Amino acid sequence: METTQTGSSPLQEMQREKAKDKVLAMWFFISAEVVIFGGLFGVYLTLKSHTGSGPSPEGLFELKETAVSTIVLLSSSFTCAMAGYFLQGKTKKKMILMLLFTLLLGMGFLGLEIKEFLTYVEKGYRITDSSFLASFYLLTGTHGSHVLAGCIWMLVLLFHLLREGLNEDTSLKIKVFSLYWHFVDVVWVFIFTVVYLFGKAG
Repeated sequence: METTQTGSSPLQEMQREKAKDKVLAMWFFISAEVVIFGGLFGVYLTLKSHTGSGPSPEGLFELKETAVSTIVLLSSSFTCAMAGYFLQGKTKKKMILMLLFTLLLGMGFLGLEIKEFLTYVEKGYRITDSSFLASFYLLTGTHGSHVLAGCIWMLVLLFHLLREGLNEDTSLKIKVFSLYWHFVDVVWVFIFTVVYLFGKAG
């Protein structure tokens, strides 16, 4: 088989190009998501003072509980990074373990967010009560749906890893996934700061 000047076969070069294309596609996807979340933040900032007869941000949020959710999700970003580190070293068992921790932390965050929403609903704070509540639920709910999608993605990745092991294909899938997961975590940092911290401060 002929090789290129770098010593790689045409098939290997093709695989590298496909890998670059998949990573680039994820960056394009993230760019589109930035626009979507930017719009949601804009809507929230415009409507946060439109509380009607419902609660204001200062009266609604409990920073202690939200801080716990933030720590949980940011911890998942660390374990995801560790999975990438062990991926570089081809340490399959440790990499899978870190991915499992990431999944559990992501699910833990979702559980805490659902609990938060249920608490608000029990107090009578529904999405239809004010423009502020509608924009708040829309922004945080959209982010939560992204976390849920990431958890489902991780389950699929774990299935592929257990069935196929570590190879170029599964390694690339993990790298692409990690870009998505870190993006979701960064978005939450902005939500926690803009919505919860600034909201509580008035």
